[in-house]
Amino acid sequence: MKMKENALTRRESAVGIAVLLGCALGGMRALGQQPAMEKESSTGASAARTSLHQEIAFNATPQRVFDALLDAKQFAAVTGMAAEIDPKAGGVFKTFGGLIEGRNVEIIAAQRIVQAWREPSWAPGFYSLVHFELTAAGTGTRLVLDHTGFAEGAYDHLFPGWHLRYWEPLKKYLARQG
Repeated sequence: MKMKENALTRRESAVGIAVLLGCALGGMRALGQQPAMEKESSTGASAARTSLHQEIAFNATPQRVFDALLDAKQFAAVTGMAAEIDPKAGGVFKTFGGLIEGRNVEIIAAQRIVQAWREPSWAPGFYSLVHFELTAAGTGTRLVLDHTGFAEGAYDHLFPGWHLRYWEPLKKYLARQG
């Protein structure tokens, strides 16, 4: 199949959406910014990467995982840091005590969360796109994360950060909740 010369690739489209969302959401500002987490710039092959993909299994229903990601009290309990989350499409969120902020772009209960997502240390108006896809897997959940449109050099910080700050604490929280 031959693509038209002016057709965009999937990555270019995702980055374009993130840029448009950043422009549309440019007026959103942090209420109380905290210092950014220490991070090192990416080196080698990952330095130019602007997207990441992860697949994680949870021993909980998709609804429980969905709720833990979008309910401010539960998210704060998962991470041990303050969270403000308006769980509707168009709703604003601040998590990790203000270290992550953004807006919910699409919400489909227990199935999908799409967010315009940023660190306050990023250039004003710059947002990446985070896509959580939840599917039932037996009695548990398979979560697929696609994080696209972040700046070159951020991959080595973001890729392990999802495991350290989201998946590992979320697994512990869900296990405690039974």
